[in-house]
Amino acid sequence: MQHSVKKLATAGLLTALGVVCSAFYIPVGASKCFPIQHAVNVLGGVILGPGYAVAMAFATSLIRNLMGTGSLLAFPGSMVGALLCGLLYQRTHKMWAAFLGETVGTGILGGLLCYPVATLLLGKEAALFAYVLPFLISSVGGALLSVAFLTALDRTKALDQVKHSLGV
Repeated sequence: MQHSVKKLATAGLLTALGVVCSAFYIPVGASKCFPIQHAVNVLGGVILGPGYAVAMAFATSLIRNLMGTGSLLAFPGSMVGALLCGLLYQRTHKMWAAFLGETVGTGILGGLLCYPVATLLLGKEAALFAYVLPFLISSVGGALLSVAFLTALDRTKALDQVKHSLGV
């Protein structure tokens, strides 16, 4: 099987995991926090790279919205976090960089990008920083889960085998 087909299949499985686990959320303030989405973002960013991670975040957000289990706020938060996570890991090959990318990308930048989405598209009254704290809490939790998992895989050299089999 070609590497690109393996990558696409892996991205599909991780996207499905994000959708299926979207039933698990933590209400924080005005938003729903989905730590599994952030864990999937980090897994995708580390294993597949930034392009696949962003595509997975978009697909997961789209499917969740079509199913009625998500909101439009999922798009900017998850996509920016996935992109920054993948780019920082690609540049440094360090787990802390993937963690930092997801938490800053989703928690801070994504939280700020939710302001225009909430006010212009959803018609909600919101302060500029209203979504930063809830998104930061959610992204830290999910990123910690995935970094712990990926670190365990890395220590046993299983992460290298996964990447090698995907052609990364």
